[in-house]
Amino acid sequence: MELVRQERRDEAIGLLLAAFRRKVFGLAYSFLREGAAAEDVTQEVFIKVWRALPRFDGRASLSTWVYTIARNTSLSALRARRLQASLSDPEVMAAAEAVDPVPSADALAERAAVLRLVDQLPTKQRQVIMLFYMAGQSHEEVATMLAMPVGTVKTLLHRARARLSAAAGRTGEP
Repeated sequence: MELVRQERRDEAIGLLLAAFRRKVFGLAYSFLREGAAAEDVTQEVFIKVWRALPRFDGRASLSTWVYTIARNTSLSALRARRLQASLSDPEVMAAAEAVDPVPSADALAERAAVLRLVDQLPTKQRQVIMLFYMAGQSHEEVATMLAMPVGTVKTLLHRARARLSAAAGRTGEP
């Protein structure tokens, strides 16, 4: 980070915010499942990144370093909260509905049904589903964000899809 060496940390954090804000928010949201909490964690992550920039040594890639801070901060927030929001909460549903500006009633019902099923998945499977499908991250990006091998991400996605398919078949939901 040449800007940090030139003592232009504020400019550096501006570039990092532009590059990583959405992905950090998506990672935080996959852990916390609540928009406001994920936004708080995102802000906290970039404060930590700003403070730690002078100590960044380049041993890991910048993205891996930022995602590690984001993952650890998300886990800390989750432990501190100990109360997990449900994907059926009105605030979470409003965030999900915002993806489609004019959703039909059928689309809303289908989305709610899918989110209820996703909410029942084991934590790691739910996280990879949320990041891969709902946040649009690649296998590699999900692996980096969750600090796991790409093969593990693919396995978790496969298992989650199988569980969702089986659950949808049992409940008659989409």
